Amino acid sequence: MAADFETFEAQLREANEEINRRSGRPLLAAVLTGLVLGGLVMTGIFFKPVMVIVAVAATVAGSSELANALRGTGRRVPRIPVIVVAIAGPPAGYWLGSAGLWAATLAGIAFVALWRIVEQVAPARRVGAALLVRDVLASTLVILYVTFLCSWSMVLHAQPLGEWWLLGCLIVVIANDIGAYAVGLTLGRHPMAPTISPKKSWEGFAGGIAASLVAGVLVATLMWQQPWWVGIIAGLLFLGSGTMGDLAESLVKRDIGIKDMSGWMPGHGGVLDRLDSIAPSLVIAFGLYALLA
Repeated sequence: MAADFETFEAQLREANEEINRRSGRPLLAAVLTGLVLGGLVMTGIFFKPVMVIVAVAATVAGSSELANALRGTGRRVPRIPVIVVAIAGPPAGYWLGSAGLWAATLAGIAFVALWRIVEQVAPARRVGAALLVRDVLASTLVILYVTFLCSWSMVLHAQPLGEWWLLGCLIVVIANDIGAYAVGLTLGRHPMAPTISPKKSWEGFAGGIAASLVAGVLVATLMWQQPWWVGIIAGLLFLGSGTMGDLAESLVKRDIGIKDMSGWMPGHGGVLDRLDSIAPSLVIAFGLYALLA
């Protein structure tokens, strides 16, 4: 009996190591981290003040990760103003709506640019005009890519029944990720973008399509009270935005020369590694809500 258990344990360990090798991540840690994050998000979905806190925490973490990564390439992205803007973005979206978010974003970009210009007074931080423009553009990227996109979650969440549209968006995007991951891991043979993200395959992309469409139809009919064809459209839109967001972040990481934005989330990498497909999808989710709800 003991020998049989040891054999089973060895086989299980070997299978887990093979999955970790093929996926490039510790699967158990990824699952446990995902469950914890899912619990936080679900709590925030139905208790809106909690969601504001969750959104601020995610935006601050993602902005910090991208700013640090860009600073590692020599771009002087000022941390303090970038974090201040990240803290202000989600509350602005929640309490002031889309107009408030746009105003906060533009004011944030101006604030960061002014901060970087004032830093020129210090000789140690003084650079030429071309490098100064590069630093400001890098800071603008952090604000637009992380704070601006992620804060649309709160614009949507503040709407009547907006929590259901936000939850539906997350379900479809996550279904796409899981479908692409599972099919790519088991059947992936043909790389989709080998120079940008070597582990992504066309087989995985097909799995993501199927999962997105099924999840989209279920979300539209059962959660949004919309016709089934709305789910098809939503599934395809979220598939496109999620895939492009994922590839865009992979391109940034490849250019910077890193695998993950950070190691803050065991099995997942950094916060931004999980937000890459979600962030651009939030804008689409709000657009669908504005048109259909």
